Amino acid sequence: MASKSKASRLEQKAYWEEKLNKRVSFLTEKGLEPGKIAKDTGVRKIRGQMRGTEARLKVISNLERKAEAMARIKAEKMAEPKKGKGKDEKGPKEDLAVSKRQQKKKKKKESKAKES
Repeated sequence: MASKSKASRLEQKAYWEEKLNKRVSFLTEKGLEPGKIAKDTGVRKIRGQMRGTEARLKVISNLERKAEAMARIKAEKMAEPKKGKGKDEKGPKEDLAVSKRQQKKKKKKESKAKES
């Protein structure tokens, strides 16, 4: 019963509900009180199986919701026009000032060239 599909989990849930109803009706026919029926190990086991199935169904629905959100976001991104760089922006900008460090390096090189 380790299926990850929602359909099989829903079938499992229906199976456990049917099994629980059968067990409860059997115990009621036997003449047990509702308090003792709730404490019956078979009933407790079946309810535990149902809780596990419910938890897995919640996880599956959360994953589906997340996948839908991601698909919507992806579609929105694809719909947006791309903000690519134009040909003007690709080339190096010549009007940028040279940094102080680069100026010092250049000055030092020139002074060494004059000395030799």
